[in-house]
Amino acid sequence: MTFLSRRALLMAGAALPLAAPAALRAQPAAPRLRLRLLETTDLHVNVYPYDYYRDRTDDTVGLAKTASLIAAARAEAPNTLLFDNGDVIQGSPLGDYMAYSHGLKPGQMHPIVAAMNGLDYLCGTLGNHEFNYGLDYLGVSLAGQNFPSVCANAVKADGTPLVAPTRVFTREMVDEAGAKHSLRIGVIGFVPPQIVQWDQANLSGKLTTTDIVEAARKYLPELRAQSDVVVALCHSGIAGGDAKAGVENAALFLAEVPGIDAILTGHQHLVFPGSDFANIAGVDAKRGTLHGVPAVMAGFWGSHLGVIDLSLEKHAEGWKVANFAVEARPIYERTADRKIVPKVEAAAGVLAAARTEHEATLAYVRQPVGETRGSINSYWALVADDPSVQIVSNAQTWYVAQLAKTAGLGDLPLLSAAAPFKAGGRGGPDYFTDVKPGPIAIKDVADIYLYPNTLRVVKVTGAQLREWLERSAGLFNRIDPASTAEQPLIDTRFPSYNFDVIDGVTYRIDVTQAQRYDNDGKVVAPDAHRIVGLSYKGQPVGEAQEFLVATNNYRAGGGGNFPGADGKTIVIEAPDLNRDVVVRYIVEQKVIDPAADGNWSLAPWPAGAVVSYVTGPGAGAFRPAGLAATEMGHTPEGFTKYRLGHAG
Repeated sequence: MTFLSRRALLMAGAALPLAAPAALRAQPAAPRLRLRLLETTDLHVNVYPYDYYRDRTDDTVGLAKTASLIAAARAEAPNTLLFDNGDVIQGSPLGDYMAYSHGLKPGQMHPIVAAMNGLDYLCGTLGNHEFNYGLDYLGVSLAGQNFPSVCANAVKADGTPLVAPTRVFTREMVDEAGAKHSLRIGVIGFVPPQIVQWDQANLSGKLTTTDIVEAARKYLPELRAQSDVVVALCHSGIAGGDAKAGVENAALFLAEVPGIDAILTGHQHLVFPGSDFANIAGVDAKRGTLHGVPAVMAGFWGSHLGVIDLSLEKHAEGWKVANFAVEARPIYERTADRKIVPKVEAAAGVLAAARTEHEATLAYVRQPVGETRGSINSYWALVADDPSVQIVSNAQTWYVAQLAKTAGLGDLPLLSAAAPFKAGGRGGPDYFTDVKPGPIAIKDVADIYLYPNTLRVVKVTGAQLREWLERSAGLFNRIDPASTAEQPLIDTRFPSYNFDVIDGVTYRIDVTQAQRYDNDGKVVAPDAHRIVGLSYKGQPVGEAQEFLVATNNYRAGGGGNFPGADGKTIVIEAPDLNRDVVVRYIVEQKVIDPAADGNWSLAPWPAGAVVSYVTGPGAGAFRPAGLAATEMGHTPEGFTKYRLGHAG
């Protein structure tokens, strides 16, 4: 390359406007390097493409499938790094089998860790469900990894981090011209600070958490100074609104902290870039940015692989991101006729790593514990009292009755709160409980009650009980009684596990009223009251009347921000899991008939209102008595849509 002499430059001064472009073109091009970042998130022990609850293969899940996408993505780009964003060791029957039946002793390796160890992860972080089985179990699981995990906002009681807050990795990369460079990749991780509430029994006195943004501001300056590229592993979702300390879904606010080049998100079980996050200020849901920072969320259970391509340029002050591209690649697609078409085959090496434990889990979940006379399904659980919720409430009431007497609380009215866990939504049109009459096995109970929650009992007033139900009724969109246009009944942003049905009282829900609480549990319509006719044994519930409510540790500890459930109202901490309570109830009863008792219903709306509800294709055979529902066809995602007749 020819450079101009100082004299020539001076002589060209008079013609600078014409000479400058030529001079600029003569400068050596800055080295450019393409760096590919890959993300798995919210795997929840889904190694195999298998639905243990239904005891059949499932092409929509499984790290073995995601591994094939990882291999293809690596083949496309030489400079590729793989990360995991948390929620690894809990969330499927394989996880429960390992924790409760097999056990995990020091030196043993968890099957999903064994599977991940063969995929060359650079680093991971911790998800909130990592803590469900206790810190000792988590420690053994992490010890088996051949890659480190980072987390900047979880601190042990002695003030030291649970795991390293940050890590810096040096890797040799090749630029576009074929030259090699030593690149320093800084990684920082975060977990929702609410884990100390959600897993109080496991973490009280042992662990504290700090706000995600606060932790980022503490550690990022030093990490940035040591790194050429900084990647944030944020097991926290994307939510708009004002940034406040301690928020659960903080990825958008994290993006405003200087020094981050890419954010890998998760926790919400959604896909980003994608329409779920449209119209949030600061979010580009098409290009995949949070306040301009490239970000990705790769679904859940291995459904997607997150891909961020960074185009880096090397300047005197270091490497800078010149451009980027973001996508979430799926392992399957759904056809117009609702069939699942796998896009990849399962990786044999990943299957082999967990085969022994997978087969043991199949035997574990197939063990019968009793018999059910009726079907237990959740197709209509969001619009009518439902057998899948009823069986949980029946079991909780049966279990707590004796505990309450022992605790000296037997004179208080006993209620039970339970929610439908599998009700379609993000999980798709097959994500419903559907247990046939006949023998009922552990896999069926796990299908009814997904999470390894521990039973708790809270004491609340009638006023708190009413507000608890108002918060729960946020599931429903407001139905405009004057409109004749189609109005979807369900607010799809509201997770079904926050739709608590409280058994032992009777009430109706008036969906023509506005949502009193927003999705964060804040009162936004103080004059709105959806809960009507709230009664106990035929009498209106008094504001000061006291009740016991059987629930779980997540709700009792503040999960979902429900009035009357903030960790301070707990009066009984039971030693058993809610799911085990259901199993013990069925074993005790031998034969169950979990017919819903109809203690709640939707209040009437005008007959001219076109109110729609989407559910699974199998719902038609289980329409609740008294619920008018006319099929309207199928959605592109494979759900069946119904028009609900005016309630009453």
